[in-house]
Amino acid sequence: MSLQLRYSPIGVLLRAFSNRRLLLYPEEQPDFKLDLSRYGGLSSSCNTATSTINTVQPNSIADKSPGSHDDFSPGHRNTTVCWYAPDDPENPRNWTNRSRVLITLIICLYTFAIYTSSAIYISAIEDVIVEFDVTHVEASLGLALFVLGYGVGPLLFSPLSEIPRIGRSPIYTLTMALYVIVSVPTALTKSWAGFLTCRFFQGFFGSPCLASGAATLDDIYGPKGLPFALTTWTSASFVAPAIGPLLSGFAVPVIGWRWSMWEILLLSGPTLLPMLLLPETSGPTIIHYRAQRLRRLTGRSDLQSLEELDSRKLTAPHVLKEALIKPLEITVKDPAVLFVQIYTAINYGIYYSFFEVFPIVYTNLYGMTTGEVGIVFLCILVACILGAGFYFFFLKVYMIPRMRLSKSVVDQEMRLLPTLAASFGPTVGLFVFAWTSSPRIHWTVPTIGITIYSGSAFIILQCVFAYIPLSYPRFSASLFAANDFFRGTFAFASILYARPLFENLGIARGCSLLGGLSTIGIVGSWTLNYWGAALRARSKFADS
Repeated sequence: MSLQLRYSPIGVLLRAFSNRRLLLYPEEQPDFKLDLSRYGGLSSSCNTATSTINTVQPNSIADKSPGSHDDFSPGHRNTTVCWYAPDDPENPRNWTNRSRVLITLIICLYTFAIYTSSAIYISAIEDVIVEFDVTHVEASLGLALFVLGYGVGPLLFSPLSEIPRIGRSPIYTLTMALYVIVSVPTALTKSWAGFLTCRFFQGFFGSPCLASGAATLDDIYGPKGLPFALTTWTSASFVAPAIGPLLSGFAVPVIGWRWSMWEILLLSGPTLLPMLLLPETSGPTIIHYRAQRLRRLTGRSDLQSLEELDSRKLTAPHVLKEALIKPLEITVKDPAVLFVQIYTAINYGIYYSFFEVFPIVYTNLYGMTTGEVGIVFLCILVACILGAGFYFFFLKVYMIPRMRLSKSVVDQEMRLLPTLAASFGPTVGLFVFAWTSSPRIHWTVPTIGITIYSGSAFIILQCVFAYIPLSYPRFSASLFAANDFFRGTFAFASILYARPLFENLGIARGCSLLGGLSTIGIVGSWTLNYWGAALRARSKFADS
């Protein structure tokens, strides 16, 4: 674990305080030698280098005679530093399973703490209305602005985490520390404007788990293990908002609404501690600092990482365009991406409308207390378990065997096969909930409708989240940031319109309207399954 520890925030501090005498890197070991005779050609992991750039590649099979120093001759403009070998222990893809599991658990815990904090506020709304003398819609801003914050945050934090000089781990740790700090005035403030401002910044500083969580898992897992890790991480984010009302539902009526805000601190504070052990997993960042160490060791300024060479061509307008304009351009110009962004945003918005409709149905119609309504939210946990189990079964029995047998890349549309059936689930579930929410019908029946909706929506999200980065690998980071923004902004709007919608149209017609809206997924899923390959072939953004 010492290998990963030196890449973590606590490892960086230990090295700084010891003046680099602790947790030494290989290049800092006294017996480290750069075997120049082994430096061969260009490594496949540096395949964007030009013919004038050579690669530092120790332990590779050399094509040159022993003692040849051609790759280090001063006549060359740059020498690109890369992984030393395919099994380089510093490559996160080569880390032990124990390290991978630990990193995955920390990311999941981090994600769970942030997402739980969004809906934990639901139990406090009625008391907030009284204390601040606001309407119900205004009180809902406490949830809506949090969601908007973690929808906007990825547009900043996702591009920053891709910069090799920065990486992912510092952003995780710094923003989580700020999140913990902001949680204190959130619980203490007596100002309505101050409370809403703090809630927005809570969501904003908590957003890196949404912006880069998938990227961290992609850093450490190969193609076969990544879907399982992503499903586990997505489960944490999908279930957490449903757990929030349960955590605060019984305490708030007894202790007061501010207790729900202190619970956020009780969740996030302990979560920050294991995050100090979270190592840097971004390959370009690890290579960037390796190049720095080699320059110190050899005194040669031509030893550069590929990302350092590429960054010289970047200007501020170019970075801004790639972070903000490019995702929107791809979304508008590519039909497959446009469908994914709209459909996932609709599902996410409907999901967050539950936090407005549940109190109307289960409190007003079935006479449940705030705590009992929180228990009903556990149906989303059940749906997630069933959905994850089905998706794991699909991967184990269908997808992975075909990946092993196929000599070429598996057709990406195969990953969307579960959506052919699952796309009907949201519509069916919403109509069941809409027309069975009545005192004459037992409360478990509409709850089954929500379970059907949630389980099928979970499967759909898993499929499209696997499809997009594999079909659009060059722009996956930008597309996920855009997706976070679309989902966050649509959920923000859904929270605000849900209460007026259900009060004016009623539960049956209001939910039926949402059910009708969800039919876009049926058409889109079947279209993408059958014509996705043709769309990718025509797209200038996709890898066909």
